[in-house]
Amino acid sequence: MKISYKTLAGKVTKTDLLVVLSAKGKKPKLPKDVTISEKVLSSFGGKTREARFTDAIDGPAERVLMIGLGEGKEVDPETVRRAAAIAVKKAEKTDAESVTFWVDSLDEKQAGVLGQALTEGAVMGAYQLNDFKSDPKKISLKKVVIQASADFKKGAKRGEITGGGNVFARRLQDTPANKMRPRDMVAEARKIAKGSSKVSVKILDEKEMEKLGMGSLLSVSRGSSEPAYLIHLTYKPAKKAKRKICFVGKGLTFDSGGISIKPSARMDEMKYDMSGGAAVLGAFHALAALDPDVEVHGLVPTSENMVDASAVKPGDIVTASNGMTIEVLNTDAEGRLILADALAYADKTIKPDAMIDLATLTGAVVVALGHELTGVMGNDEPLIQALVDSGKTTSEAVWPLPIIDFHKQDMKGAVGDLKNIGGAGTGAGSSTAGAFLSNFVGKTPWAHLDIAGTAWGATDRDYQGGSWGTGVGVRLLLDYAEKQ
Repeated sequence: MKISYKTLAGKVTKTDLLVVLSAKGKKPKLPKDVTISEKVLSSFGGKTREARFTDAIDGPAERVLMIGLGEGKEVDPETVRRAAAIAVKKAEKTDAESVTFWVDSLDEKQAGVLGQALTEGAVMGAYQLNDFKSDPKKISLKKVVIQASADFKKGAKRGEITGGGNVFARRLQDTPANKMRPRDMVAEARKIAKGSSKVSVKILDEKEMEKLGMGSLLSVSRGSSEPAYLIHLTYKPAKKAKRKICFVGKGLTFDSGGISIKPSARMDEMKYDMSGGAAVLGAFHALAALDPDVEVHGLVPTSENMVDASAVKPGDIVTASNGMTIEVLNTDAEGRLILADALAYADKTIKPDAMIDLATLTGAVVVALGHELTGVMGNDEPLIQALVDSGKTTSEAVWPLPIIDFHKQDMKGAVGDLKNIGGAGTGAGSSTAGAFLSNFVGKTPWAHLDIAGTAWGATDRDYQGGSWGTGVGVRLLLDYAEKQ
């Protein structure tokens, strides 16, 4: 799908579908040379997500789709994002090859923000994964034209980039686990680095990780025939960097639970256990084009958690690269084990000004916050608040959860320094997981995002949701990075 831009002064060229967005109580503004039935036009109310689809009587558009944005003094960017997704899905359903968005009635004070929201919605709403079908449905929509103001266009071009990063992550998420192995995550990282002179990549294999003492990370892949890797991406801006930040994403390409094996029902969904890693790769897919004045490092510890005679057993003890020993009481609490060494590596080697990790870490966060909110916790309140604020900007909502001394104490081991699960009567599974991770960040300002609820299975928002991956975290991380 190619997106191009024109000013409102230009004539609307021939298009299969003209899309007009309009707030409640306002008559939709159509281009002068496009005519539709007055009855259809007058009956359109402009309620949020209200859609009226009609043939054009005259002009360069074959059909017209009017979509409502609701009432209020300011149009909500999320409403625009969803409206754009509705439009591209309608285009695909009606086999339209070209769509023109005529944007002549939105608040110019918000033009950049709304422009970004519109193209994000269009790009994300058009996402499909047909790579593995023998006879995939042909995608009809090939061309999108946006006619709007210069400020709207500027924001819209940003939305192409951020929406593209989200879609990149979703493709990795949705790809079956036998096609998205640790080695495939590595290949994707190499492609990102190859595509930009501002991005470089370093891959640590098992031998190199063993030399660095990453016994916690390496323990998880013992039962798999697939070797583990630590991906280290680095983005450096053209200008001198103002800050150095690090994103760390859990890249468990499949999680059987190990010897503490999961129930068979819905185990297929465990291909999504690499969603944190996918978010980091998706962010790096977009970073170079956005060019923020901040140095960004991306770490993705990637492995499989499988079962064979070499697999870690419940009760085994492993040693992380910072020297801490860990009792593995449950092999299905493996995400924190691979993150532990990645966080310690970031703290010791990268020394960032701030560090954020993302992981599908606990079922407890789904119980606490459902599928619409990502849990955030950490050791730095300004960093946590910055992520909450970015969540509001991007509509990837983030909600703070606590880590208190009680949670930290509960993760102390009996025969080792730590244990990898909390006590049976403690509860607070998300907070105790965060407390475990806090042992590996040193004094670096750090925040942990538990995306187990938001990475897939979320409510349908037109541009994402349902049983598919959401790409959550990509736009959030990019917004945070740019605000630095």
